[in-house]
Formats: sequence, structure tokens, C-alpha cells
Amino acid sequence: MNYLFKAVLTEKGWQENVRITVDGSGTITKICPDAAGGNAEYIHGYALPGFQNAHSHAFQYAMCGLAECFSPGNTPGNFWSWRDAMYRVALAISPEQMENIAAMLYAEMLKNGYTSVAEFHYVHHDVSGKPYGNLSEMGERLVAAAERAGIRITLLPVFYCKGGFGKAANIMQRRFISASYQDYLQLFDASSVSVKYYRNASIGAAAHSLRAVEERDLIAASLLSAVYPFHLHISEQQQEIEDCIAYYGQRPVEWLYNHVEVNENFHLIHATHLNDDEVKAVASSKAHVVLCPSTEGNLGDGRFRLKDFRNRKGRWSIGSDSQIGLGYLEELRILDYAQRIHSHRRDTFVTGTSGNSGFNALEESWFGGKKAMGTPIADTFFEVGAPLDAVVFDANWPLLATASEKNRCNTLVYSAQQRHILGTMTDGKWVVKDGIHFSEEEINRLFVRSLHEINMR
Repeated sequence: MNYLFKAVLTEKGWQENVRITVDGSGTITKICPDAAGGNAEYIHGYALPGFQNAHSHAFQYAMCGLAECFSPGNTPGNFWSWRDAMYRVALAISPEQMENIAAMLYAEMLKNGYTSVAEFHYVHHDVSGKPYGNLSEMGERLVAAAERAGIRITLLPVFYCKGGFGKAANIMQRRFISASYQDYLQLFDASSVSVKYYRNASIGAAAHSLRAVEERDLIAASLLSAVYPFHLHISEQQQEIEDCIAYYGQRPVEWLYNHVEVNENFHLIHATHLNDDEVKAVASSKAHVVLCPSTEGNLGDGRFRLKDFRNRKGRWSIGSDSQIGLGYLEELRILDYAQRIHSHRRDTFVTGTSGNSGFNALEESWFGGKKAMGTPIADTFFEVGAPLDAVVFDANWPLLATASEKNRCNTLVYSAQQRHILGTMTDGKWVVKDGIHFSEEEINRLFVRSLHEINMR
């Protein structure tokens, strides 16, 4: 199969009239810039590498909009009250409903240009808290949903055993719990089998947070980072930091770096409230941070010190987390604007060698996202031997049609909306075209049925 794109984004900028040839499995076999049409399908669009979603809780898509009503003076409108609402949703979902919710979510991600997702998965057991006969029943449903939607998935079964620092898990958390590290390893092994059922699925490891895992078990689990990407919520809320200091006598990131050999396979989610020493430690260790700006804003988490982190060559990626926002470019904008409001400057993504904010944001977040998936890091966005995963923007969109080559990425990052996406490809095939997902009718129908069954909206 041959595709001829009006232009393709590369590490060195835009190349015009690029013909990309793929084999039957969607792997790129040839890339020819400045090519003629020949027998290729002409695509009047600008192709970017498919976006990487480095942090997702699929089931939370079912609760979008359900935690925004408050009783003034009675219900605290903070992260912890939101968490109670999330627990109620987690307790209501069956395996079939999980699959239908995730399939809908993943189809929506594809419409927004995501082609890969790292699923931080902790709803493991049945509604009574008893493990399923297949320990990875729920994880397997997520893999099945990814296959139905046509998105790549890195399944991250999450180790979760406590209700807080020094506290036993509470009854609302019963579906999440692995009582010991050995129990978690059994879950991890079962999840490793589940990903074999879909060629575009892989496995990674995760611990929920310092507050949710015993000290010795977290140290043991972190050793999985020698082989797999290892994801961990860290330093999201001020109360979390205060509780950690009260329990361990150290801040979360401080404790982590004093007890664990952190390496480049670590992906620290949120890392919202870092001091100078912690910013330096994370950057120096080559660990990544995973930023979820729409969720961090919605939950009132706070602001990550991105400029300081980037000045130390820190590595980062983007996630959708609670699914309150699914626009990748919107996440980049929210991230940037939070920095600008604080610093009163507009050069968040400027480096010592490049002042092209849009390109720098796309490049850094894409490479960080690929690392979060645990997939091989390419030297460039599109290369021979790699699958053709792309998000294509409509070249007829007037702002993009009139943008100079220098300003194309900036026009996209700071102006584009979902409606400007011509389509999304994975493995060299259209999974979304002209705003329509290839299995949209069925996915929508089953999602609506499942939400009516849950009956919480």
C-alpha cells in the first residue's frame, strides 16, 4: 500500500509530497520525499506521528461530569471528595461494561490523534473484592477494548495494597487490592498472558503511590524497572506530601530517591509539588514525569515546574488520566499556559537551540510517550521498519493552509481542534477518517447500553 501525503513532519522539519509504502502488516518499507503520485492514495493533509497517551484510567471516562455538583458548606470540593465519587463508579462496573467503556474511550482517543495508550489499571477484582478466576479478567477486557478500537495499549497492572500511609485499605478500595507483593506478581504474570492476545498490546509495571504500597514492597516492585516501564503516582496533592512527611519524615520524591534506584524506565505521574532538590534529582536520574494538565487542573492539583525541569534536560510525556480532556494539543496548551500564568513569560518550550515552541512540545512529549509505552525509541517520527501510526491534519483548514513551514507546528499546537483532524492511522490503516471511527456505531451503542446499566449518570 502506498500513501502520498502533502507533507510529513520529521525530526528536521517538514518534508513535502512524501510517499510512504507499507507492507501487509502496516510496517513502513519505504519513505520517499518529493515523490510523484503513481499508484499511491493521495492525502491532502499534514501527517504527524500518532500521539502517545502515557497515563489513562479508562473506567473514569464513565464518570466525566459526575463530580462537579457541590453542596456549599457541606461537601468539600477537593481531590478527596472527587476520589469518593470515583470509588463509587469503580465499584459499579462489570467486566463487560469495563470493555465497552474502554472501547468508547479509545475510539475517542483515536479521533483526537492518539495511537497508543498506557493504561494504569487498578480495578482488578469483582465487586466483593474477590479475585476473578482469571486474575487479569479486567485487564484482559481493556486489551480487548484496545483491539476493538484499533489503538496500541501498554497494560500497566497496578500494585495497590493500602488505604494511605500506615492505613489498611478501606472497603471502597476492595477491587484494587493485592495483599502482598507475591499477590501482585501473580496478577502481573496473568496480565502478561493477557497482552499476548493482541499483537499491539504490551506489558509494563506500576505501583499506585507511596501511600498505597508498603515500603518494602515498593522497593521490591521497583526492581521490575530493570525490564519494564515502571509507573508511579507521586507528589500529586499537598495533603499527600504532608502525610508522607508525618509518616516517613520525608517528602515523597525525597523518600523515593533515598530508597529506590530510580532509572530512565521510571515514569513519575503528576510530580506536581517538587522543590529544587527534587526537580534536580528527577532530571539527573533520567526518569520521566507524566503530566496530565486537564486532570491536574480539574482536580486542583497544582502546577508542575516544567521550565525548571526542562532547563535540566528533564524528560516528560502527556496523559489524559481521568479523561476529563481528550485533546492532546489541548493538554499541551493547558500545560504551557499554566507555566505562563506563573512566570509571566511565553517561552515555556524554548530551548537553547530552538525557539519553535510547537515543534519542541511535540517532539519532547512524543519521545517521552514512546518511552512510557516501553516500545523501542525510534530515531525519527517515521522510519523504515516501524509501523505507520499517524494523525493527519486537514490541509484545507484555512489557518494551516496559509501557515508558513516555520509556523505549521505552532499553528497546530496553539490553534488546532479535533475537527481539523482529517484522520488517524495505526498500522498503515485508517481507523478514523473524516471524523468517523471505523466501528463507531457498534462501539457507541454498547457504551450507551453499559452506562444505562450502571445507572449513575
